[in-house]
Amino acid sequence: MNEENIDGTNGCSKVRTGTQNEAALLALMEKTGYNMVQENGQRKFGGPPPGWEGPPPPRGCEVFVGKIPRDMYEDELVPVFERAGKIYEFRLMMEFSGENRGYAFVMYTTKEEAQLAIRILNNYEIRPGKFIGVCVSLDNCRLFIGAIPKEKKKEEILDEMKKVTEGVVDVIVYPSATDKTKNRGFAFVEYESHRAAAMARRKLIPGTFQLWGHTIQVDWADPEKEVDEETMQRVKVLYVRNLMISTAEETIKAEFNKFKPGAVERVKKLRDYAFVHFFNREDAVAAMSVMNGKCIDGASIEVTLAKPVNKENTWRQHLNGQISPNSENLIVFANKEENHPKTLGKPPALPARLNGQHSPGSPEIDRCTYPFFPGTKLTPISMYSLKSNHFNSAVMHLDYYCNKNNWAPPEYYLYSTTSQDGKVLLVYKIVIPAIANGSQSYFMPDKLCTTLEDAKELAAQFTLLHLGPL
Repeated sequence: MNEENIDGTNGCSKVRTGTQNEAALLALMEKTGYNMVQENGQRKFGGPPPGWEGPPPPRGCEVFVGKIPRDMYEDELVPVFERAGKIYEFRLMMEFSGENRGYAFVMYTTKEEAQLAIRILNNYEIRPGKFIGVCVSLDNCRLFIGAIPKEKKKEEILDEMKKVTEGVVDVIVYPSATDKTKNRGFAFVEYESHRAAAMARRKLIPGTFQLWGHTIQVDWADPEKEVDEETMQRVKVLYVRNLMISTAEETIKAEFNKFKPGAVERVKKLRDYAFVHFFNREDAVAAMSVMNGKCIDGASIEVTLAKPVNKENTWRQHLNGQISPNSENLIVFANKEENHPKTLGKPPALPARLNGQHSPGSPEIDRCTYPFFPGTKLTPISMYSLKSNHFNSAVMHLDYYCNKNNWAPPEYYLYSTTSQDGKVLLVYKIVIPAIANGSQSYFMPDKLCTTLEDAKELAAQFTLLHLGPL
Protein backbone atom coordinates (compact mmCIF):
# COMPACT_ATOMS: atom_id res chain seq x y z
CA MET A 1 0.00 0.00 0.00
CA ASN A 2 1.89 3.03 -1.23
CA GLU A 3 -0.97 5.48 -1.47
CA GLU A 4 -1.75 8.00 1.19
CA ASN A 5 -4.85 7.70 3.32
CA ILE A 6 -6.65 10.19 5.49
CA ASP A 7 -6.97 9.01 9.05
CA GLY A 8 -10.19 10.47 10.40
CA THR A 9 -10.20 8.61 13.69
CA ASN A 10 -11.65 10.72 16.47
CA GLY A 11 -12.30 13.48 13.98
CA CYS A 12 -8.63 13.98 13.12
CA SER A 13 -7.61 14.84 9.59
CA LYS A 14 -3.96 14.01 9.57
CA VAL A 15 -2.48 12.25 6.56
CA ARG A 16 -1.74 8.57 7.12
CA THR A 17 0.90 7.23 4.78
CA GLY A 18 0.78 3.82 3.14
CA THR A 19 3.42 2.59 5.55
CA GLN A 20 1.40 3.77 8.53
CA ASN A 21 -1.72 2.16 7.11
CA GLU A 22 0.07 -1.15 6.58
CA ALA A 23 1.46 -0.98 10.11
CA ALA A 24 -2.05 -0.45 11.51
CA LEU A 25 -3.38 -3.50 9.65
CA LEU A 26 -0.44 -5.65 10.75
CA ALA A 27 -1.05 -4.57 14.34
CA LEU A 28 -4.71 -5.60 14.00
CA MET A 29 -3.72 -9.03 12.64
CA GLU A 30 -1.19 -9.53 15.42
CA LYS A 31 -3.69 -8.52 18.09
CA THR A 32 -6.55 -10.70 16.82
CA GLY A 33 -4.69 -13.62 15.23
CA TYR A 34 -6.82 -13.30 12.09
CA ASN A 35 -5.32 -13.63 8.60
CA MET A 36 -5.91 -11.04 5.87
CA VAL A 37 -5.91 -11.74 2.12
CA GLN A 38 -6.77 -9.45 -0.80
CA GLU A 39 -8.27 -11.06 -3.92
CA ASN A 40 -10.83 -10.30 -6.62
CA GLY A 41 -11.40 -6.73 -5.53
CA GLN A 42 -11.99 -7.48 -1.87
CA ARG A 43 -9.88 -7.84 1.25
CA LYS A 44 -10.84 -10.72 3.53
CA PHE A 45 -10.14 -10.58 7.25
CA GLY A 46 -10.66 -14.00 8.82
CA GLY A 47 -12.91 -16.60 7.25
CA PRO A 48 -12.40 -18.65 9.32
CA PRO A 49 -11.14 -17.01 12.50
CA PRO A 50 -8.33 -18.60 14.54
CA GLY A 51 -9.29 -21.92 16.11
CA TRP A 52 -12.53 -22.28 14.15
CA GLU A 53 -13.68 -25.86 13.56
CA GLY A 54 -16.59 -27.09 11.51
CA PRO A 55 -18.58 -25.51 8.66
CA PRO A 56 -19.06 -21.76 8.15
CA PRO A 57 -21.94 -20.02 9.98
CA PRO A 58 -25.41 -20.65 8.50
CA ARG A 59 -27.38 -18.32 6.23
CA GLY A 60 -28.51 -15.15 7.98
CA CYS A 61 -25.27 -14.52 9.88
CA GLU A 62 -23.91 -11.92 7.46
CA VAL A 63 -24.68 -8.20 7.35
CA PHE A 64 -24.09 -5.65 4.61
CA VAL A 65 -22.43 -2.37 5.59
CA GLY A 66 -22.78 0.70 3.37
CA LYS A 67 -21.70 4.35 3.38
CA ILE A 68 -18.25 3.54 4.77
CA PRO A 69 -15.82 6.47 4.40
CA ARG A 70 -13.47 5.60 1.53
CA ASP A 71 -10.37 6.18 3.66
CA MET A 72 -11.42 3.91 6.53
CA TYR A 73 -9.98 0.43 6.89
CA GLU A 74 -10.18 -2.73 8.98
CA ASP A 75 -8.11 -1.36 11.86
CA GLU A 76 -10.95 1.13 12.52
CA LEU A 77 -13.91 -0.94 11.31
CA VAL A 78 -13.27 -4.31 12.96
CA PRO A 79 -13.28 -2.97 16.57
CA VAL A 80 -16.63 -1.29 15.89
CA PHE A 81 -18.26 -4.44 14.55
CA GLU A 82 -16.74 -6.64 17.26
CA ARG A 83 -19.10 -4.88 19.67
CA ALA A 84 -21.94 -7.03 18.33
CA GLY A 85 -20.14 -10.36 18.60
CA LYS A 86 -17.42 -12.61 17.25
CA ILE A 87 -16.57 -11.90 13.62
CA TYR A 88 -16.16 -14.97 11.39
CA GLU A 89 -15.15 -12.95 8.33
CA PHE A 90 -14.91 -9.27 7.38
CA ARG A 91 -14.84 -8.53 3.63
CA LEU A 92 -14.00 -4.96 2.61
CA MET A 93 -14.52 -4.14 -1.08
CA MET A 94 -11.44 -2.42 -2.52
CA GLU A 95 -10.57 -0.14 -5.46
CA PHE A 96 -7.36 -0.48 -7.51
CA SER A 97 -6.29 2.84 -6.02
CA GLY A 98 -6.17 1.32 -2.54
CA GLU A 99 -9.27 3.09 -1.24
CA ASN A 100 -12.23 1.00 -0.16
CA ARG A 101 -15.37 1.04 -2.32
CA GLY A 102 -17.64 2.28 0.45
CA TYR A 103 -19.13 -1.03 1.52
CA ALA A 104 -18.31 -4.31 3.23
CA PHE A 105 -19.79 -7.62 4.37
CA VAL A 106 -19.43 -8.80 7.96
CA MET A 107 -20.20 -12.43 8.82
CA TYR A 108 -20.79 -13.26 12.47
CA THR A 109 -20.77 -16.70 14.06
CA THR A 110 -24.51 -16.60 14.95
CA LYS A 111 -27.68 -15.01 13.58
CA GLU A 112 -28.26 -13.33 16.93
CA GLU A 113 -24.96 -11.45 16.64
CA ALA A 114 -25.86 -10.33 13.11
CA GLN A 115 -29.25 -9.07 14.29
CA LEU A 116 -27.58 -7.23 17.19
CA ALA A 117 -25.16 -5.57 14.75
CA ILE A 118 -28.11 -4.29 12.73
CA ARG A 119 -29.84 -2.96 15.83
CA ILE A 120 -26.87 -1.14 17.34
CA LEU A 121 -24.82 -0.16 14.27
CA ASN A 122 -27.37 0.81 11.61
CA ASN A 123 -27.14 4.61 11.28
CA TYR A 124 -24.11 4.54 13.60
CA GLU A 125 -21.95 7.68 13.41
CA ILE A 126 -18.65 6.08 12.41
CA ARG A 127 -17.01 9.50 12.08
CA PRO A 128 -18.34 12.98 12.81
CA GLY A 129 -21.20 13.52 10.37
CA LYS A 130 -20.65 10.11 8.69
CA PHE A 131 -23.35 7.50 9.33
CA ILE A 132 -23.07 3.91 8.12
CA GLY A 133 -25.97 1.69 7.10
CA VAL A 134 -26.19 -1.93 8.26
CA CYS A 135 -28.73 -4.50 7.08
CA VAL A 136 -28.97 -8.27 6.64
CA SER A 137 -27.11 -9.80 3.68
CA LEU A 138 -28.39 -13.01 2.12
CA ASP A 139 -26.93 -15.12 -0.66
CA ASN A 140 -29.64 -15.17 -3.27
CA CYS A 141 -30.32 -18.59 -4.78
CA ARG A 142 -33.51 -17.66 -6.65
CA LEU A 143 -34.07 -16.23 -10.13
CA PHE A 144 -37.15 -14.58 -11.54
CA ILE A 145 -38.10 -15.85 -15.01
CA GLY A 146 -40.68 -13.75 -16.85
CA ALA A 147 -42.59 -13.98 -20.13
CA ILE A 148 -43.30 -17.69 -19.68
CA PRO A 149 -46.25 -19.06 -21.71
CA LYS A 150 -49.20 -19.07 -19.33
CA GLU A 151 -50.39 -22.54 -20.33
CA LYS A 152 -47.18 -24.21 -19.11
CA LYS A 153 -47.38 -26.32 -15.94
CA LYS A 154 -44.85 -26.44 -13.12
CA GLU A 155 -43.45 -29.79 -14.24
CA GLU A 156 -42.84 -28.51 -17.78
CA ILE A 157 -41.08 -25.37 -16.54
CA LEU A 158 -38.96 -27.39 -14.10
CA ASP A 159 -37.89 -29.86 -16.80
CA GLU A 160 -37.03 -27.06 -19.23
CA MET A 161 -34.98 -25.09 -16.68
CA LYS A 162 -33.05 -28.24 -15.76
CA LYS A 163 -32.21 -28.72 -19.45
CA VAL A 164 -30.79 -25.22 -19.94
CA THR A 165 -29.19 -24.53 -16.52
CA GLU A 166 -27.46 -26.54 -13.81
CA GLY A 167 -28.22 -26.85 -10.12
CA VAL A 168 -32.00 -26.36 -10.31
CA VAL A 169 -33.68 -27.44 -7.08
CA ASP A 170 -37.26 -26.30 -7.52
CA VAL A 171 -39.59 -24.07 -9.52
CA ILE A 172 -42.29 -21.95 -7.89
CA VAL A 173 -45.27 -21.24 -10.12
CA TYR A 174 -48.53 -19.54 -9.16
CA PRO A 175 -51.90 -19.93 -10.86
CA SER A 176 -53.50 -16.94 -12.51
CA ALA A 177 -55.89 -14.94 -10.34
CA THR A 178 -58.60 -15.18 -13.00
CA ASP A 179 -57.94 -18.65 -14.48
CA LYS A 180 -56.54 -21.28 -12.12
CA THR A 181 -55.65 -23.56 -15.07
CA LYS A 182 -52.99 -21.08 -16.23
CA ASN A 183 -49.86 -19.66 -14.61
CA ARG A 184 -49.22 -15.94 -14.14
CA GLY A 185 -46.63 -15.67 -16.87
CA PHE A 186 -43.63 -15.91 -14.55
CA ALA A 187 -41.88 -18.36 -12.24
CA PHE A 188 -39.21 -18.39 -9.54
CA VAL A 189 -36.38 -20.89 -10.04
CA GLU A 190 -34.54 -22.06 -6.92
CA TYR A 191 -30.91 -23.17 -7.30
CA GLU A 192 -28.68 -25.23 -5.02
CA SER A 193 -26.32 -22.31 -4.39
CA HIS A 194 -25.80 -18.63 -5.10
CA ARG A 195 -23.04 -19.55 -7.52
CA ALA A 196 -25.35 -21.87 -9.50
CA ALA A 197 -27.99 -19.13 -9.67
CA ALA A 198 -25.39 -16.57 -10.76
CA MET A 199 -24.09 -18.86 -13.52
CA ALA A 200 -27.64 -19.49 -14.73
CA ARG A 201 -28.39 -15.76 -14.74
CA ARG A 202 -25.20 -15.07 -16.69
CA LYS A 203 -26.26 -17.61 -19.32
CA LEU A 204 -29.85 -16.39 -19.60
CA ILE A 205 -29.46 -12.63 -19.05
CA PRO A 206 -28.54 -11.42 -22.57
CA GLY A 207 -32.25 -11.21 -23.41
CA THR A 208 -32.06 -13.39 -26.50
CA PHE A 209 -32.58 -16.73 -24.75
CA GLN A 210 -35.89 -18.38 -25.62
CA LEU A 211 -38.09 -20.99 -23.96
CA TRP A 212 -40.84 -22.52 -26.10
CA GLY A 213 -40.21 -19.84 -28.73
CA HIS A 214 -40.60 -16.96 -26.23
CA THR A 215 -37.81 -14.54 -25.30
CA ILE A 216 -37.76 -14.73 -21.51
CA GLN A 217 -36.95 -12.07 -18.92
CA VAL A 218 -34.41 -12.99 -16.24
CA ASP A 219 -33.31 -11.24 -13.07
CA TRP A 220 -32.60 -11.87 -9.42
CA ALA A 221 -35.62 -12.57 -7.27
CA ASP A 222 -35.87 -10.67 -4.01
CA PRO A 223 -34.45 -12.84 -1.22
CA GLU A 224 -36.98 -13.94 1.34
CA LYS A 225 -37.27 -11.47 4.19
CA GLU A 226 -35.64 -12.70 7.37
CA VAL A 227 -37.75 -12.25 10.50
CA ASP A 228 -36.27 -13.18 13.86
CA GLU A 229 -37.78 -16.12 15.71
CA GLU A 230 -38.90 -14.00 18.65
CA THR A 231 -41.01 -11.80 16.37
CA MET A 232 -42.50 -14.78 14.52
CA GLN A 233 -43.53 -16.32 17.84
CA ARG A 234 -45.89 -13.37 18.34
CA VAL A 235 -47.56 -13.49 14.91
CA LYS A 236 -51.28 -14.25 14.97
CA VAL A 237 -52.08 -13.40 11.34
CA LEU A 238 -52.28 -15.93 8.52
CA TYR A 239 -51.47 -15.25 4.88
CA VAL A 240 -53.85 -17.09 2.55
CA ARG A 241 -53.11 -17.23 -1.18
CA ASN A 242 -54.61 -18.79 -4.33
CA LEU A 243 -58.14 -17.68 -3.49
CA MET A 244 -60.78 -17.12 -6.15
CA ILE A 245 -61.25 -13.44 -6.92
CA SER A 246 -64.98 -13.92 -6.33
CA THR A 247 -64.51 -15.32 -2.82
CA ALA A 248 -65.80 -12.85 -0.23
CA GLU A 249 -64.16 -11.92 3.06
CA GLU A 250 -67.22 -13.24 4.89
CA THR A 251 -66.75 -16.66 3.27
CA ILE A 252 -63.07 -16.78 4.29
CA LYS A 253 -63.93 -15.79 7.86
CA ALA A 254 -66.64 -18.44 8.06
CA GLU A 255 -64.32 -21.16 6.75
CA PHE A 256 -61.53 -20.30 9.20
CA ASN A 257 -63.99 -20.07 12.07
CA LYS A 258 -65.24 -23.62 11.46
CA PHE A 259 -62.52 -25.29 13.51
CA LYS A 260 -63.17 -22.89 16.41
CA PRO A 261 -66.15 -20.48 16.26
CA GLY A 262 -65.24 -16.88 17.05
CA ALA A 263 -61.47 -17.39 16.70
CA VAL A 264 -61.10 -14.99 13.74
CA GLU A 265 -60.96 -11.29 14.52
CA ARG A 266 -61.16 -10.00 10.93
CA VAL A 267 -60.20 -10.76 7.32
CA LYS A 268 -58.66 -8.45 4.72
CA LYS A 269 -58.77 -9.75 1.14
CA LEU A 270 -56.89 -8.31 -1.87
CA ARG A 271 -57.69 -9.95 -5.21
CA ASP A 272 -56.70 -13.62 -4.77
CA TYR A 273 -55.00 -13.47 -1.37
CA ALA A 274 -56.01 -12.45 2.13
CA PHE A 275 -54.78 -11.80 5.67
CA VAL A 276 -56.75 -13.59 8.39
CA HIS A 277 -56.31 -11.96 11.81
CA PHE A 278 -56.89 -14.11 14.91
CA PHE A 279 -57.48 -13.06 18.51
CA ASN A 280 -54.95 -15.65 19.75
CA ARG A 281 -51.75 -16.98 18.22
CA GLU A 282 -52.54 -20.57 19.27
CA ASP A 283 -55.73 -20.47 17.20
CA ALA A 284 -53.85 -19.04 14.22
CA VAL A 285 -51.26 -21.84 14.30
CA ALA A 286 -53.97 -24.49 14.67
CA ALA A 287 -55.97 -23.01 11.80
CA MET A 288 -52.91 -22.94 9.57
CA SER A 289 -52.41 -26.67 10.11
CA VAL A 290 -56.07 -27.45 9.46
CA MET A 291 -56.73 -25.11 6.52
CA ASN A 292 -53.56 -25.41 4.43
CA GLY A 293 -54.49 -27.24 1.22
CA LYS A 294 -58.23 -27.00 1.82
CA CYS A 295 -60.62 -25.88 -0.92
CA ILE A 296 -62.62 -22.67 -0.72
CA ASP A 297 -65.02 -22.00 -3.60
CA GLY A 298 -63.20 -24.65 -5.64
CA ALA A 299 -59.67 -23.26 -5.14
CA SER A 300 -56.99 -25.13 -3.20
CA ILE A 301 -55.51 -22.54 -0.82
CA GLU A 302 -52.03 -22.14 0.67
CA VAL A 303 -51.83 -20.92 4.28
CA THR A 304 -48.72 -19.66 6.10
CA LEU A 305 -47.92 -17.34 8.98
CA ALA A 306 -47.70 -13.77 7.71
CA LYS A 307 -44.28 -12.20 8.09
CA PRO A 308 -44.45 -8.82 9.81
CA VAL A 309 -42.34 -6.10 8.26
CA ASN A 310 -40.58 -3.39 10.21
CA LYS A 311 -42.82 -0.34 9.89
CA GLU A 312 -39.72 1.76 9.25
CA ASN A 313 -39.07 -0.29 6.10
CA THR A 314 -42.52 -0.49 4.55
CA TRP A 315 -41.32 1.49 1.52
CA ARG A 316 -39.65 -1.19 -0.55
CA GLN A 317 -37.01 -0.91 -3.18
CA HIS A 318 -38.23 -1.34 -6.79
CA LEU A 319 -41.72 -2.78 -7.38
CA ASN A 320 -41.67 -5.35 -4.64
CA GLY A 321 -45.14 -5.85 -3.36
CA GLN A 322 -48.40 -4.66 -2.05
CA ILE A 323 -49.29 -2.88 1.15
CA SER A 324 -52.36 -3.88 3.06
CA PRO A 325 -54.75 -0.90 2.94
CA ASN A 326 -55.63 -1.41 6.60
CA SER A 327 -55.77 2.20 7.77
CA GLU A 328 -56.56 1.27 11.36
CA ASN A 329 -53.00 0.45 12.34
CA LEU A 330 -50.99 0.20 9.11
CA ILE A 331 -49.96 -3.40 9.73
CA VAL A 332 -48.00 -4.52 6.70
CA PHE A 333 -46.96 -8.05 5.85
CA ALA A 334 -44.43 -9.17 3.27
CA ASN A 335 -44.86 -12.52 1.56
CA LYS A 336 -42.02 -14.01 -0.35
CA GLU A 337 -43.21 -14.62 -3.90
CA GLU A 338 -46.19 -12.29 -4.04
CA ASN A 339 -44.14 -9.21 -3.34
CA HIS A 340 -41.51 -9.55 -6.00
CA PRO A 341 -40.36 -6.60 -8.09
CA LYS A 342 -39.94 -8.64 -11.27
CA THR A 343 -43.51 -9.97 -11.22
CA LEU A 344 -44.82 -8.93 -14.61
CA GLY A 345 -47.61 -6.40 -14.35
CA LYS A 346 -47.59 -6.34 -10.56
CA PRO A 347 -48.43 -3.01 -8.97
CA PRO A 348 -45.51 -1.14 -7.40
CA ALA A 349 -44.85 -0.90 -3.71
CA LEU A 350 -46.83 1.78 -1.96
CA PRO A 351 -45.84 4.10 0.85
CA ALA A 352 -47.92 3.72 3.97
CA ARG A 353 -49.60 7.09 3.80
CA LEU A 354 -53.12 6.38 4.97
CA ASN A 355 -54.75 8.58 7.59
CA GLY A 356 -52.04 11.15 7.00
CA GLN A 357 -49.25 8.85 8.18
CA HIS A 358 -46.09 8.84 6.10
CA SER A 359 -43.63 5.99 6.14
CA PRO A 360 -39.97 6.93 6.44
CA GLY A 361 -37.74 6.18 3.49
CA SER A 362 -36.00 2.85 3.29
CA PRO A 363 -32.20 2.77 3.56
CA GLU A 364 -32.25 1.38 -0.01
CA ILE A 365 -33.63 4.63 -1.44
CA ASP A 366 -31.12 7.45 -1.44
CA ARG A 367 -33.24 10.58 -1.06
CA CYS A 368 -30.35 12.93 -0.30
CA THR A 369 -29.62 16.08 -2.25
CA TYR A 370 -26.27 16.64 -3.90
CA PRO A 371 -24.48 19.88 -4.84
CA PHE A 372 -25.05 21.07 -8.40
CA PHE A 373 -21.69 22.39 -9.55
CA PRO A 374 -21.41 24.90 -12.42
CA GLY A 375 -20.54 23.14 -15.64
CA THR A 376 -22.09 19.81 -14.61
CA LYS A 377 -23.22 18.01 -17.78
CA LEU A 378 -26.96 17.31 -17.89
CA THR A 379 -28.70 14.85 -20.20
CA PRO A 380 -32.43 15.12 -21.09
CA ILE A 381 -34.27 11.88 -20.28
CA SER A 382 -37.82 10.58 -20.01
CA MET A 383 -39.18 9.61 -16.61
CA TYR A 384 -40.21 6.29 -18.15
CA SER A 385 -36.57 5.39 -18.78
CA LEU A 386 -35.92 5.44 -15.01
CA LYS A 387 -36.23 2.51 -12.64
CA SER A 388 -39.16 2.31 -10.26
CA ASN A 389 -37.04 3.13 -7.20
CA HIS A 390 -36.64 6.68 -8.49
CA PHE A 391 -40.31 7.34 -7.74
CA ASN A 392 -41.49 8.34 -4.30
CA SER A 393 -45.27 8.33 -4.60
CA ALA A 394 -48.09 6.05 -5.67
CA VAL A 395 -49.30 8.74 -8.09
CA MET A 396 -46.03 8.55 -10.00
CA HIS A 397 -45.98 4.75 -9.78
CA LEU A 398 -49.47 4.56 -11.28
CA ASP A 399 -48.47 6.78 -14.19
CA TYR A 400 -45.34 4.65 -14.69
CA TYR A 401 -47.39 1.43 -14.47
CA CYS A 402 -49.85 2.62 -17.13
CA ASN A 403 -47.04 3.66 -19.45
CA LYS A 404 -45.31 0.28 -19.11
CA ASN A 405 -48.60 -1.39 -20.10
CA ASN A 406 -48.92 0.96 -23.10
CA TRP A 407 -52.06 2.51 -21.56
CA ALA A 408 -53.18 6.11 -21.64
CA PRO A 409 -52.45 8.04 -18.40
CA PRO A 410 -54.92 7.63 -15.51
CA GLU A 411 -57.71 10.19 -15.21
CA TYR A 412 -58.46 11.74 -11.79
CA TYR A 413 -61.91 13.06 -10.80
CA LEU A 414 -62.23 14.95 -7.52
CA TYR A 415 -65.27 14.77 -5.20
CA SER A 416 -65.96 16.30 -1.80
CA THR A 417 -68.32 16.09 1.15
CA THR A 418 -68.53 17.71 4.58
CA SER A 419 -67.88 15.92 7.85
CA GLN A 420 -70.07 16.25 10.93
CA ASP A 421 -67.67 18.79 12.40
CA GLY A 422 -67.72 20.90 9.24
CA LYS A 423 -64.46 19.78 7.61
CA VAL A 424 -64.26 19.47 3.83
CA LEU A 425 -63.37 15.85 2.99
CA LEU A 426 -61.96 14.85 -0.38
CA VAL A 427 -61.78 11.71 -2.48
CA TYR A 428 -60.57 11.01 -6.01
CA LYS A 429 -62.12 8.62 -8.50
CA ILE A 430 -59.58 7.19 -10.95
CA VAL A 431 -60.45 5.97 -14.43
CA ILE A 432 -57.97 3.93 -16.46
CA PRO A 433 -59.21 4.52 -20.03
CA ALA A 434 -57.64 1.33 -21.38
CA ILE A 435 -59.71 -0.86 -19.05
CA ALA A 436 -62.70 1.42 -18.40
CA ASN A 437 -65.00 -0.85 -20.39
CA GLY A 438 -63.93 -3.95 -18.53
CA SER A 439 -65.10 -5.51 -15.29
CA GLN A 440 -64.26 -2.40 -13.26
CA SER A 441 -64.89 1.02 -14.82
CA TYR A 442 -63.27 3.10 -12.08
CA PHE A 443 -61.39 2.92 -8.78
CA MET A 444 -62.35 4.88 -5.66
CA PRO A 445 -61.03 4.24 -2.12
CA ASP A 446 -63.38 3.91 0.84
CA LYS A 447 -61.56 6.60 2.85
CA LEU A 448 -61.84 10.40 2.69
CA CYS A 449 -58.93 12.81 3.21
CA THR A 450 -58.60 16.36 4.43
CA THR A 451 -55.88 17.36 1.95
CA LEU A 452 -55.81 17.20 -1.82
CA GLU A 453 -52.39 15.54 -1.94
CA ASP A 454 -53.38 12.75 0.46
CA ALA A 455 -56.63 12.13 -1.42
CA LYS A 456 -54.77 11.71 -4.72
CA GLU A 457 -52.07 9.52 -3.18
CA LEU A 458 -54.65 7.31 -1.48
CA ALA A 459 -56.64 6.89 -4.70
CA ALA A 460 -53.47 5.90 -6.57
CA GLN A 461 -52.58 3.39 -3.84
CA PHE A 462 -56.06 1.90 -3.98
CA THR A 463 -55.95 1.61 -7.78
CA LEU A 464 -52.54 -0.06 -7.82
CA LEU A 465 -53.66 -2.58 -5.22
CA HIS A 466 -56.58 -3.62 -7.41
CA LEU A 467 -54.84 -3.78 -10.78
CA GLY A 468 -54.12 -7.36 -11.68
CA PRO A 469 -51.13 -8.98 -13.39
CA LEU A 470 -50.76 -8.92 -17.16
